[in-house]
Amino acid sequence: MLYIGNHTTSSKGYAQMARQMIANGGNTFAFFTRNPRGGKAKAIDRKDVENYRALAEEHHFGKIVAHAPYTMNACAAKEDLRVFARETMADDLMRMEMIPGNYYNFHPGSHVGQGTSEGILKIAEILNAVLTEEQTTTVLLETMAGKGSEVGKTFEELRDIMNLVEKKHKLGVCFDTCHVWDGGYDIVNDLDGVLGTFDSIIGLSNLKAVHLNDSLNGLGSHKDRHAKIGEGMIGMEALVNVIRHPALEGIPFILETPNDDEGWTKEIAALRKAYEEMKP
Repeated sequence: MLYIGNHTTSSKGYAQMARQMIANGGNTFAFFTRNPRGGKAKAIDRKDVENYRALAEEHHFGKIVAHAPYTMNACAAKEDLRVFARETMADDLMRMEMIPGNYYNFHPGSHVGQGTSEGILKIAEILNAVLTEEQTTTVLLETMAGKGSEVGKTFEELRDIMNLVEKKHKLGVCFDTCHVWDGGYDIVNDLDGVLGTFDSIIGLSNLKAVHLNDSLNGLGSHKDRHAKIGEGMIGMEALVNVIRHPALEGIPFILETPNDDEGWTKEIAALRKAYEEMKP
C-alpha cells in the first residue's frame, strides 16, 4: 500500500488534520508539535485523540510523522539553546505517547563553527538524555542538504550520531529527496546506488520515512529549496521511482512542497495514479 500525505498547515488537532488529509486523498501526514519557530505546545485534547484514532483506523492510515520546531538546534554552541532543544524534545516525546507508535522527526542541527565532530557529539548527548526505554515513538534524524554548518549532510554523519546513542533501537532516518539531491546523492540517475550506499552505511531497515520533494537546484547545490513535484531538477519520473522502490514499501511519504491543500490534492492524485500505472 502507498502511504502518502503532506505536511499539514493545520494546528487545530489530530482529528482535523486527519480529515483534511482524507480530503486531500492522503493516508498519512506530518505536523509540527508546536509553532515551527518554537514556543509552548498546546494542551492535548483526549477526545480529539480518540476521534483521530477512529479516523485513522477507518481510513487505513500509516504512521504519521511529527516534526520538531526548526529553532531546535541540538548542537548549538550556546547552552541556553541546548537546554531549549533538550527540554523541547523531551516534552514532545512525552506528548507523542498520546498517539503511540509513530515518528518524531528533527533536523540534527548546525554546529555554528564548532566543527562537525563536535556537533555530532552534542546531538548524541541530547538523544542519550531524552530517549527512554518505555517510549513507543521512533525518533528520526533527517538527511540534510548541507547548507551552512548543517550536520547530517552525509549518511556517514547520521551513522556517526546513531553509533553514539545508547538506545539505537529508538532511532531511524527520514530521507528527504530534495536534501539528499542537494547534498550530492544522485537519486535521478542512480537511485539503486544511493539506496545501496545508505544500506551499507546506515541500513535500509533504519529508513523509516521519506520527505518527497522536488528541488529548485541542481545536484550537490547544498541549497535546500523545495519545488513542487515535477517542477524541479529531480522531476516526476525520479520521484515516482522513489515511491515505487521495493526497499521503501510501506513507509510514509510526506510532501513538503510549496503548496496549499488544492495543490497537495493534485500532487497526491498524480503520484497515486503513477504508482498504480507502474505496478507489474
